[in-house]
Amino acid sequence: MKYKDEDEIKRALGIDSWRNLSKDKMIRFVAMMPDMSTEVALKIVEQFPTFKDFALNVVDAIKKSHESTLSANQQSQEHVHRAFQDLRDTIKNELGKGDLTWEQRKELIEKIQEAVKEESQMDRENKRFLDGALKKVVMVGGAALALGVAFVGGRIMAESKDSPEEGLEA
Repeated sequence: MKYKDEDEIKRALGIDSWRNLSKDKMIRFVAMMPDMSTEVALKIVEQFPTFKDFALNVVDAIKKSHESTLSANQQSQEHVHRAFQDLRDTIKNELGKGDLTWEQRKELIEKIQEAVKEESQMDRENKRFLDGALKKVVMVGGAALALGVAFVGGRIMAESKDSPEEGLEA
């Protein structure tokens, strides 16, 4: 485990107290959870009286961030595809001119083929980017949910140890 205690985690987050944990830092905290022991994570979470609200805020912030990334990515992709289409249209117009030599036509056709290959490569790279972004969202969201389940389970176990067991008498 990378983080051994609360103080290391607070230093990594740049805070003095858990009261200073902003939404952005909450997201960083949840992302750090795989690098801390369950005991340390539970000890920190116990200090949050409204962990449910904390988890919901984290999930909401992650969702908004992911939606913003997807929106910006879509706009960027549309711009790239328009630029490639403009390039192909320009080359087609040049091909339509009657005074081109065979070599000039061949060169223009090769430029269209090259543009199509480049656009296809960019599309594959974009799909890898989206796949990576989705994996991060799933990982952080899963960590928040796992911590919530562990926190609730830990409280139930602690409460059951504190109260006498019923129905076990023979």
